[in-house]
Amino acid sequence: MTALINRTATLALAAALLTGAAALPAYADTADAAFRATTLNLSASGESKVTPDLATITLGVQTDGATAAGALSANAAQMTKVVAALKKAGIADRDIQTSNLSVNPQYVYEQNQPPKLNGYQASNQVTIQVRDLAKLGQTVDATVNAGATNVGGISFGLQNPQAAEDAARVDAVKALQAKADLYARATGYKIVRLVSLGEGGGYTPSPPPMPMYAMAKMERADSSPVSAGELKVRVDVSATYELVK
Repeated sequence: MTALINRTATLALAAALLTGAAALPAYADTADAAFRATTLNLSASGESKVTPDLATITLGVQTDGATAAGALSANAAQMTKVVAALKKAGIADRDIQTSNLSVNPQYVYEQNQPPKLNGYQASNQVTIQVRDLAKLGQTVDATVNAGATNVGGISFGLQNPQAAEDAARVDAVKALQAKADLYARATGYKIVRLVSLGEGGGYTPSPPPMPMYAMAKMERADSSPVSAGELKVRVDVSATYELVK
């Protein structure tokens, strides 16, 4: 009885091995076919141009005082006026954000003498977003007239970049397909299918921030001229195509 069981187990094992061996050539053929496929790897970029509808500006107030508390108190009073001017100009609370607040001792340095404390300087900066660019120059002027001692920079962007990105994507895919067709014709191949498609990059505000400075109260009726220009939205794509003769 034991011999019969052993013989049955041996036959089952042999059958399993034969089945596995029969499956190996089919798998090998599939792998070889994939390995032998001729592929073309390419990348391209697309671009769309659009007028910005958003500006980001950094405004600052610097005040001096004999004590740290005095410098901060003067700074708070001046910044309160600046924020009030911003709100009067139509800037919403959500578009005003404190980006830096600091107070630092100020020293006088003389040759061969230890540094001498000369008071304190407080600095407060807010980053604001202006959604109505027609009022941008007036907004900047209003803050300076209210006590802002510097305007650190301005950059332009889009409140909703989706449409501009999609236009750049379509342009990128068209450029990619044209390039693939060109390579295929030049090498005597035909495109069978698109194997993979990937995206890199995306919306980036352009041009980069431009420096602006305001160190004195401006007394004039005309607002500061500010030109928003044009933004370029770029999307990069890459793809793999399968080719045949």
